[in-house]
Amino acid sequence: MKQRDDMTFPFEEYQRRLDELRGRMADRLLDAVVITDPENLMYLTDYQTSGYSFFQALVVPLEGEPFMITRAMEESNVYARTWVEMTRPYPDTGDAIQSLVQSLREFGLHTKDVGYERNSYYFPAYHQDYIHTAFTEGRLLDCFGIVEEGRLCKSEVEIEIMGKAAAATEAGMSAGIEACAAGVSENEIAAEISAAMFRAGGEFPAVMPYVTSGPRSMIGHATWEGRVVQPGEHVFLEVGGCFRRYHTAMMRTVLLDELSPSMHAAQERMKLALAEVKAAMRPGLTVSDADNIVRSIITDNGVGARLVTRSGYSIGIAFPPSWDEGYIASLNQGNPTILREGMTFHIIPWMWGVDGDKTVGISDTVHVTARGCESFFTMGEDFTCKPEHAASRASTDVDGATPIRPDVVA
Repeated sequence: MKQRDDMTFPFEEYQRRLDELRGRMADRLLDAVVITDPENLMYLTDYQTSGYSFFQALVVPLEGEPFMITRAMEESNVYARTWVEMTRPYPDTGDAIQSLVQSLREFGLHTKDVGYERNSYYFPAYHQDYIHTAFTEGRLLDCFGIVEEGRLCKSEVEIEIMGKAAAATEAGMSAGIEACAAGVSENEIAAEISAAMFRAGGEFPAVMPYVTSGPRSMIGHATWEGRVVQPGEHVFLEVGGCFRRYHTAMMRTVLLDELSPSMHAAQERMKLALAEVKAAMRPGLTVSDADNIVRSIITDNGVGARLVTRSGYSIGIAFPPSWDEGYIASLNQGNPTILREGMTFHIIPWMWGVDGDKTVGISDTVHVTARGCESFFTMGEDFTCKPEHAASRASTDVDGATPIRPDVVA
């Protein structure tokens, strides 16, 4: 390992991560592991590139120096960013898996028990078929999750970095809320969010902001498509800020009107769910218990809405296409995973179908402490109301008198 002082975290943090990984390898009787998941590569070495669609891998032997297999163009990222000293690059006309197999032989690992991440997005089936055919003298064993086990609980320095991501998240959300107005397009709102995040020190997030208005808020995972926000509508916003690939996320809702009884009820249900689950979250609670708290409160809403998903998920390092670590841990019914200090979650007691045609949300990103949990954010949770952008709901008489609001007529 090349000791250096210009990486995201102190060198000792990476040494600890590598040592703990090797401890888990020893427990599983593995002589080496081949790590291909971009988030795991970042976690172990500080390596990152937007070119991760090309095959890349970190090979960690139980003993000896780790080495990387990368596309030749990406090798510069190894030297510029990481502690890794040995690389075996392949050209664009080369064969990535052949390079991997040859390198395993070069370092005497071709007859060993080697773990690989079978569920990695970026170790596709045809590559796995190839390596199983070519790696004939040793054994390939699925070790998916061996790095994620270390990622689940964040260290103090990781929490600090996530605080910087949170600053970008809040800056983007504040700008998005400010931009919401009748006659403004969803694209313009998204542009303001993005510009504010980046000006606040944020980097390109794994997912760009979600911006939907009016009836489009009922479309799952939709975002801006040029629609112009109409008077009296609501705008649903979800923003994930990023710093050094670590993310935090939040949902907020803007009403271009007064707060109606049903919207007020939805707001208070979500705020109550957040307050109750955050009061209960502490080491020892299961994620199923946390989900039950949120789910029971949101289900009892009286405005026709539903919580159609999990109620939260682990969040931290992420590359596109998703900003969450939900595949490591999600707040789901029946999940026995126990909360531990350092875990970080995006809690999402959002409501789908208020009044039958509106999706609204208030969410929070928190980290579990020794005795409870703390939010990364300081922003208020209430819906932002802009009645000056409400639709006209009454007629004006022939003398130009003040319009009469139908909701106050006896």
